[in-house]
Amino acid sequence: MNAESQNIEFKESWRDEYVKWVCGFANAQGGKLYIGIDDKGNICGVENCHKLSEDIPNKIVALLGIVVNVNILHNNDKDYIEIDVDPSNIPISFKGKYYVRSGSTTQELNGIALQHFILKKMGRSWDDIVNEHATIDDIDRNAIDYFLNKGIKAGRIDENEIGASTLSVLENLGLVSEDGKLKNAALLLFGKNTHRHFTCVEFKIGKFGRNEADLISQDLIDGNIIQMADRVMQVLKNKYFTMLIHYENLQRIETLEVPQDALREILYNAICHKDYMGAPIQMRVWDDHVEIWNEGPLPDGYTPETLLRQHSSHPRNKNVASVFYKAGFIESWGRGYKKIREGFESAKLPMPQIESSEGGVLVKFQRNNVNSVQKSVQKSVQKSVQKILSFIEENPSITTQEVANLLGVNRSGVARHIKKLQEQGILRRVGPDNGGHWEIINRQNPI
Repeated sequence: MNAESQNIEFKESWRDEYVKWVCGFANAQGGKLYIGIDDKGNICGVENCHKLSEDIPNKIVALLGIVVNVNILHNNDKDYIEIDVDPSNIPISFKGKYYVRSGSTTQELNGIALQHFILKKMGRSWDDIVNEHATIDDIDRNAIDYFLNKGIKAGRIDENEIGASTLSVLENLGLVSEDGKLKNAALLLFGKNTHRHFTCVEFKIGKFGRNEADLISQDLIDGNIIQMADRVMQVLKNKYFTMLIHYENLQRIETLEVPQDALREILYNAICHKDYMGAPIQMRVWDDHVEIWNEGPLPDGYTPETLLRQHSSHPRNKNVASVFYKAGFIESWGRGYKKIREGFESAKLPMPQIESSEGGVLVKFQRNNVNSVQKSVQKSVQKSVQKILSFIEENPSITTQEVANLLGVNRSGVARHIKKLQEQGILRRVGPDNGGHWEIINRQNPI
């Protein structure tokens, strides 16, 4: 006989309280409860097997309202009972309480876990629930217009929708119930004051030094979630991340130290899939890496490795995900982490690590090595400066504009480097601007 597991439970004798185990199986993946087998899997048998086989299904119907298969089995002249429980597609309670099989234990559900369980069994998500106290006045029209403009730009919304009324937009998005009441998703996405209705619609950012006790600075971003990623990105650019500078043929280029599109994808995932009955999203910024955590476990059967390969999409908040898709923020085919991988590979950074952590999902990624980038920038500048000196060496009378034309860049970039070469005593102008010439004094280690 197999050992006890997610789908198997052993009991030496029958007690009516074991209906609780049947309830747990029905609320999970189904399973089998054996009466007449001890905890070690040894068959000890039961008396009155035929009477129990008639009483047990009647008790289960009376207490749970479900029908199970009860079978009498034989082994070495011993009779024992098998109670075969199918999974239920609706929530099953036992004496007003809900139980679910988890591993080899049966656990009672309470609080948020119970709410999630009932919603899942009913095929609904939390963001689909009607908010009885909200009205159309709680919706921010600026957020609606922001969404419409994003969706039109992404080609997922007809441009004629730009003039639609707020109520019409929400109805078209399925965010209004049949009796005209707003759903939670409408307030999450477009609410004027989300804190009035929900307490955890926040994105916390902290900069840390030596350890988690060394909090250097922090910010709290709140408000509607349709614009949250933009607000987070702005704070990160202004306060937490570095804009890296490099030159392409003396053309000054500024880029964020981590790939922006991939970072946005990570932010959208955290915002879209967060459990909004749980804690705020938390982002910890360290000198060498960043951690982003959002509450809410992965879909059943999914592991962090699942996300890194081709997989189907199972959004926690179905309405939010639908709106994010229409806005062009996310795809509907579970390709988000593929885009993240491509972004980090292009930036020559390691692929972010994904972990299941503390009832949520934790994403870690490396920051760009600033010292390495500075060396790369310096090397690029030196290469361009050497070209400038070579042009001058070949033609001391060459003008700044002629150098710029040869390099295919703006004159201002060349002028800036020539000025620095003069300040360093590497280059000297002899004679007037018109009619004079350049003289190279020292070519060692320019700039």
